[in-house]
Amino acid sequence: MLTTMDAFSLSRPPDSAALRRAATPLTVTVDPEARARLDRGRRFLHGLRHGDGEAPSIYGVTTGFGALVGSAGRPDEVDQCDNTLAHLGAGQGPDLPHEISRAALLLRTWSLAQGVSGVSAEVVDRLAAMFATTFSPAIPRYGSVGASGDLIPLAYATQALRGRGHAYLDGHRMPADEALTAAGLRPLALDGRDALALVNGTSVTTAATALARDTVRTAHRSLMALTCLLADTLGCDPGFLDGDLLRVYGHTGAIDVGARMRGTLTGTTPSGDRPLQEPYSIRCAPQLLGAAEDALRYVDGVVAADLGGISDNPLFFPDDVDEGKVVHGGNFFGQPAAFAADLLASVTAQLGNLAERQLDLLTDPARNGGLPPMLATAPGLQHGLQGVQLASTAFVAEIRRNATPAGMQSLPTNLHNQDVVPFGTQAALRSYDMAELLSLLSGSLALGLRRAVHVGARRPTAPRCAELLDALIEVIPPVEPDRPLDADVRAAARLLASRELP
Repeated sequence: MLTTMDAFSLSRPPDSAALRRAATPLTVTVDPEARARLDRGRRFLHGLRHGDGEAPSIYGVTTGFGALVGSAGRPDEVDQCDNTLAHLGAGQGPDLPHEISRAALLLRTWSLAQGVSGVSAEVVDRLAAMFATTFSPAIPRYGSVGASGDLIPLAYATQALRGRGHAYLDGHRMPADEALTAAGLRPLALDGRDALALVNGTSVTTAATALARDTVRTAHRSLMALTCLLADTLGCDPGFLDGDLLRVYGHTGAIDVGARMRGTLTGTTPSGDRPLQEPYSIRCAPQLLGAAEDALRYVDGVVAADLGGISDNPLFFPDDVDEGKVVHGGNFFGQPAAFAADLLASVTAQLGNLAERQLDLLTDPARNGGLPPMLATAPGLQHGLQGVQLASTAFVAEIRRNATPAGMQSLPTNLHNQDVVPFGTQAALRSYDMAELLSLLSGSLALGLRRAVHVGARRPTAPRCAELLDALIEVIPPVEPDRPLDADVRAAARLLASRELP
C-alpha cells in the first residue's frame, strides 16, 4: 500500500489544494474539538430518540425518505440504513474520476465532523482512515439532480465503504469488500441517520466545481502568459495593455490582468512592421481575460462558501438555548454551485475561443508575419501543426456544445417533493470535463508558439517571455519530420500547469 506524510486536519475547512491532495493517500486527523462536537451531537440525537416522552418525528430517523416522508421508516436503526441506501442504487454510466470521488468524501467527512449532522465519531474516524489508503469508491456519473444533495452518487460511495458494490484500490476496479480487505479497512457500520447524513449533501457537486475552477484558473494564467509570448514573438506594440486605457475601461479584472501582462512584456521591443491595430484576439485580450477574471472571482467566492458550509438535512443544534433544536430545511440544495459551474462553463468556452483563434492566427501566413502556412518548414512535404489545429477546432466545438447552462433547467421529480431542482451535479461535472479540454487548448497554443520560433519567428525580446519559450523548448523537440503531437500537447499543458508563470 502507498503511504504519505501529507496530512489534513478536520479542524479547518478543506480548500481546493486539500481536495487535490486527497487523490493520493492523505493522513486525515480528527482533532479533539471535532470529536467533542460529534459526541455532543450524537448524544443530543440519542436523547431525542430514546429520552422520556414521545420521540419527535425526525426525517430519515423515524420516517421514510423523499416523497415518502409521511410514512414511518423501519423501526430497527441498522435496518433503516439499508432502507436509506438500497433504493438509491439507480445510477448509470461510467465511473467518476477517482480524484472527484475522494475529494467529495473529504468534503463529506469535514461536513459531518462539524457535529450538526448527528453522526457518530466512529463514522468520521473510519472515513478518515480510508484516506490513508488508495481506496476509492466506484461512483456512476449519472443519477443526481443536485437537490437533497448528491443522493445517488454518494449512496454508491457509502455502499462501497460498507463493502457493497465496487471500488478501486491502487487504480484497479474490484468488488468493494475485496478492496476494503486489501486496504486494511473494516466495512462501515451505520444506522439510518448516519447513512442519510453521508448522502444528503452536495459534496460531489462542490468537489467537481472546485477542481474544475482550479483547472480553468490555471488555463487563464497560461493564456495571459501565452498572449504576451504571442505578441512579443510577432513584434506587436504593447499599447493595447496601456494602464490608462484599461483604467478608464472601468473593470477591475481588466485593470489587474493588464498590469500583470505589462509586467510579463517588460523589455519588449516592437518590430515596427505590424498593423496599426492588432486582431481582437490580441488587442482585446486584456478585456476578455479581465472579464474572465471578474467571473472567476465570483466562482472563487461560491467555492469558498461551499467548502466551508454544511450541506445536510435535518441539522441538529444541541447547544441552542436550553434544550437544543432539530431543523429541517434545504442546505442540500446545490443552486450556488450550479450557477457558479454554469458561469465557469461560459468562461471556459470564451477562453477556449481565444486560444483557438490565436493558434489559427499563428498558422495563417496572411496574419502571422510571413511564417509558413501551418508552421510547416516545407509545406506539403511537411505539415507542421495542421493536425493540432484540427484537434483544437474539435476541442472548441465540444466545449461550446457543453456550455449550455444546466442550473436553470429544473424538472420536477420525486412526486413533486423535489418540484424545483438545480442540476448542480451536471453543471459541475460538465465544467470539469470542459476544463480538461481547455488545458489541452492552452497546450496546443504553447506548442504553436514554440513551433513558430523554430520556423522563423523572432525570439521574444521580453526576458520573461524568453524564459517561457525556453521552458517550452526544453520539453518539446523540433517537429522534424512530422510526428504525432498528442504527447507534445499534453507535455506543454503539464508545463503550463506546473510552472510559476510570469
